[in-house]
Amino acid sequence: MSALQVPHEPEMSPTVAGRKGLRSGWTTGTCASAAAKAAFSVLRGGVRPDRVEVGLPAGRRVRFPIEWDGEGRAVVVKDAGDDPDCTDGARMTAEVRWADSGEERVLRAGKGVGTITKLGLGLTLGAPAINPVPRRMILAALGEVGPEPVVVTFSVPDGEAMAAETTNARLGILGGISILGTSGIVRPFSTASYRASVVQQIDVAAAQGERTVVLATGARSEAAAARLYPGLDPVCLVEVGDFTGIALRRAAHVGMRQVIFAGMAGKLAKLAAGVMMTHFHRSEVDTSLLAALAVESGAPPAVVEAATATATARHFFDVCVAESCLAPLALLCERARAACLTHAGWSFELEVVLVDYEGSTAVCRAGLNGAGPFLL
Repeated sequence: MSALQVPHEPEMSPTVAGRKGLRSGWTTGTCASAAAKAAFSVLRGGVRPDRVEVGLPAGRRVRFPIEWDGEGRAVVVKDAGDDPDCTDGARMTAEVRWADSGEERVLRAGKGVGTITKLGLGLTLGAPAINPVPRRMILAALGEVGPEPVVVTFSVPDGEAMAAETTNARLGILGGISILGTSGIVRPFSTASYRASVVQQIDVAAAQGERTVVLATGARSEAAAARLYPGLDPVCLVEVGDFTGIALRRAAHVGMRQVIFAGMAGKLAKLAAGVMMTHFHRSEVDTSLLAALAVESGAPPAVVEAATATATARHFFDVCVAESCLAPLALLCERARAACLTHAGWSFELEVVLVDYEGSTAVCRAGLNGAGPFLL
């Protein structure tokens, strides 16, 4: 059953590049506010509502069906719409009791909801992983029921297993999922949420006193970098996806002294051309740049021809490796490094590492000591 009891309005099904008509859903914060309101309604009035209405940050009001578990706690089942959200179907559960004398309204993490154990998230150590916007939503929903101080405990069955699919543990959020959201709405394949996650991960690393961070374009690049730099704390490893430019600027902003960028040939080719948002819908690989690098490095004709034989950098990479001609790839790393440093204001040391497409081997790098192949 969908959590929404009214038809989706047009703005709730935004057009996403290449994916028109996708259905939006609801954040854990919105679901938590509805569950808390229902649970407080029972405590105050003794009647279990079968649905409640809550407000979103922008002012819109939405209604949710309420279930009740065997302990009499209010449950809202999260509907993430068409977003591939690991918390889709989460049973956001709220239990409310009267606060002790002298207590204010308190929000607590029960089983399956995370607790903050590291600085850098803007939340107090030991506090439940409830971000500021959902916290305000929850308190506003409670205020619609009554003014009395209460203690609300949130829990999510299987929340720890869901959290294992996120970066929570690396960020120091332990014990379960986070209660998140800025608009109350989950928009499918949201680039804004990914961008915010990248910034948050860098902030957490900085708050732990780390001054080196690895920016990897994906899981395979990150795994290769982790093997190459085994002494780094996992909090220093950040998957930036297509948001290299954002990550570089954030690293500069928080005072990182060394940045290591790990990626594959396609991403590096875009960076070398000065393209810092590397999504394939927004930019293409400049194969003429690859050809110029091949010529400049004195590569054999087969490598030069491979640069423009297809629209992909992978073919060029594969031919370079097959021909044992890594000089163009080392030069690619060097050009990507220069472009990244220019973008970030030359405010830190930077090493660029090219990994193979399986993520098993680091092939070339460029850093303070120049560019060249790895001998791994």
